[in-house]
Amino acid sequence: MMNKTLGKAALALGAVFILAPLALHAETLKWARAGDSLTMDPHAQNEGPTHTLAHQIYEGLLQRDMSGQIIPALATDWAPLADNPNVWRFSLRPDVKFHNGADFTADDVVYSINRANMPTSAMKELLTSVKEVRKVDDLTVDIETNGPNPLLVNNLTNMFMMDSDWTEDNGVSAPQDVAGGETTFAASNTNGTGAYMLVSRAVDEKTVLQANPNYWGKGEFPLEISEIIYTPINSAATRVAALLSGEVDFIQDVPVQDLKRVDDADGLKVVKAAQNRVIFFGMNTAADDLESDSVEGANPFADVNVRRAMNMSINRDAIQKVVMRGQSDPTNVIMPPFVNGWSEDLNAVPEGSVEDAKKLLADAGYADGFSVTLDCPNDRYINDEAICQALVGMMAKIGIEVNLIARPKAQHFPLIQNKTSDFYMLGWGVPTFDSHYVFNFLVHTTTEDRGSWNNTGFSDADVDTMIVSLESETDLAVRDETIGKIWAKVQEEQIYLPVHNQVLNWGMKDGVNFDVQPEDQPHFKFLKLN
Repeated sequence: MMNKTLGKAALALGAVFILAPLALHAETLKWARAGDSLTMDPHAQNEGPTHTLAHQIYEGLLQRDMSGQIIPALATDWAPLADNPNVWRFSLRPDVKFHNGADFTADDVVYSINRANMPTSAMKELLTSVKEVRKVDDLTVDIETNGPNPLLVNNLTNMFMMDSDWTEDNGVSAPQDVAGGETTFAASNTNGTGAYMLVSRAVDEKTVLQANPNYWGKGEFPLEISEIIYTPINSAATRVAALLSGEVDFIQDVPVQDLKRVDDADGLKVVKAAQNRVIFFGMNTAADDLESDSVEGANPFADVNVRRAMNMSINRDAIQKVVMRGQSDPTNVIMPPFVNGWSEDLNAVPEGSVEDAKKLLADAGYADGFSVTLDCPNDRYINDEAICQALVGMMAKIGIEVNLIARPKAQHFPLIQNKTSDFYMLGWGVPTFDSHYVFNFLVHTTTEDRGSWNNTGFSDADVDTMIVSLESETDLAVRDETIGKIWAKVQEEQIYLPVHNQVLNWGMKDGVNFDVQPEDQPHFKFLKLN
């Protein structure tokens, strides 16, 4: 079992904590993973581990449960208006309090969605179809879209609600500009409605949460954890050692080389599931001349034959067997099987030999190859740096010399967001479970409110028009046909180099009863203890 927060004597005395009154079986959960949250500002970053910590503290109108199904959160009911399908009406949960005691009302919803749609927000691509957010009364909100949007609710599961007064009073009306290096009050302080409250935070060291004594979800969720101690541990060996020794109770990312060791250990278990996330490489195809390559006055990535040669040279089976120890699903498309639009044909890995790839390079005018720098994270995805190292060897076989630079994700992601990387690794989860999410962030021409993670420079006006049309197309057959056309263009142009879909391996003590969530989002209010 995990460490008791208080002994029987304290319980007998009726000890009370201001932040977390004791439950009958009050427990501390010690949780670790490779990397920390990038910020506590809930609209500043669209990144999995950042959302994971935020979900404990903040809430959206809706959320996905541990099976990935959409369930009510701060909204109890939602539907398009019968006389206007462009307007979704949300009924808000009554008697909800923020952690500082303030009431949650429709004013906070209007404020939060408008804040999430600001230029510095990383969440604005999820709101591109929103025309206006209106308060009907204190517990009712209308969201009007530009045409009927059947997927609006899918876009709201990570759209966190903030206290408008608290946000204004603390001078953080706009989301933190993470890519620009800004630091704000909201980056390290919180005031949500969620099951847990922030007690202390030391970035990259430790974050402590305690149970919200006024949480609306009492009686609806197990809520068996009264304190969470979150510790980022970058070293795989150290992270596993912490679990084996009992220093931590739960780790999200058991290294693939240690799966059997953890699963065989007394008192521990590994729970596995396919993840809604794909790993791939992106290339700057639009620059006239790359900063980091050996070619003067030209960009080798601008030639589709170079991109196809590189894709052909990736030995995904070798990565799966050697690097991932079987814990991955090789793919040729940048969406996981969970996503609407996925097909076996798109997923099929391309055939071709090293000689075939060399011929494509020669046809493009690079028979002697070239060198280029690859930017890679070393604390974000499963074996991210090892995958990049494997790619270096695979590219060398066709004459491309790759110079690898691996960095923590906090330094890696701004390179992509600021469009300053020539060649980079990225992983992409799809919380809406629909292709539009992939297209809007990764394929659409970069504009003020779309294409924020499209560092490739790919731009096609016809494709952009089709992407936008998906937001209001209610004929599902027509919509799916459009999705197919966009994917055909993405694959034809070889915009990205897909590698595999991730497999999740959560390690935990036997006393923890917790299924793997497909988005790698452990919502601890659902956790049960045996």
